[in-house]
Amino acid sequence: MRPARALLALALLALIAGLVALGVWQLQRRTWKLALIDQVEHRLAAAPVPAPSPEVWPRVGTGDAYLRVTLHGSYLPDRDTLVQAVTDFGSGYWVLTPLRSDRGFIVLVNRGFVPTEMREIEERDAPPKAPVTVAGLLRVSEPHGGFLRANQPNANRWYSRDVAAIASAKKLGPVAPYFIDADAVSSEEWPRGGLTVVRFANNHLVYALTWFAMAAMLGGVLVWLVRRRPRG
Repeated sequence: MRPARALLALALLALIAGLVALGVWQLQRRTWKLALIDQVEHRLAAAPVPAPSPEVWPRVGTGDAYLRVTLHGSYLPDRDTLVQAVTDFGSGYWVLTPLRSDRGFIVLVNRGFVPTEMREIEERDAPPKAPVTVAGLLRVSEPHGGFLRANQPNANRWYSRDVAAIASAKKLGPVAPYFIDADAVSSEEWPRGGLTVVRFANNHLVYALTWFAMAAMLGGVLVWLVRRRPRG
């Protein structure tokens, strides 16, 4: 085999190995994603547990997302934060309100969604003044803003539910490193809770088959190149 052809064959072989590795990696990702989906489904079906208290906050992370929790306490007045959102009701805002639990710590509660035209407090329900019991899903903080849009605390413009940044802007002091998506309380009142979308894209098998198919095609080219007789 001529040197140029040998170099081309080696390059094809390296590319094929890379594509196969990508396919195997996607299969591993698929196994991880299926385990994650199964774990979340079990959490959603489980009975709620008390929201994590300060002593376990350092261990709260993405592995606790969508855990069903309950929390009893009182909302802090005039501390709502509106975070831009899009739901089945159209464009609007999530309404995040800090709640001081009867155990003394503060948790941001996403009370639900309001349409854009109900931005003002007079057009939507203020948080109850009496103590409440909140049930919902534990969600991890969303730092750094939304897609291509950074939060602007100084202008009170929020595109993601960044717990630490909201707590700092509202001068809440130490707060839980998570927030709670409250369950729906009423289908007639705003904010409208219970709109959490639990969906995980799982296209890893398609990606894996694509990488393997490309590797097979290049494998055919490599075989043809090796078996092809030089002219003359």
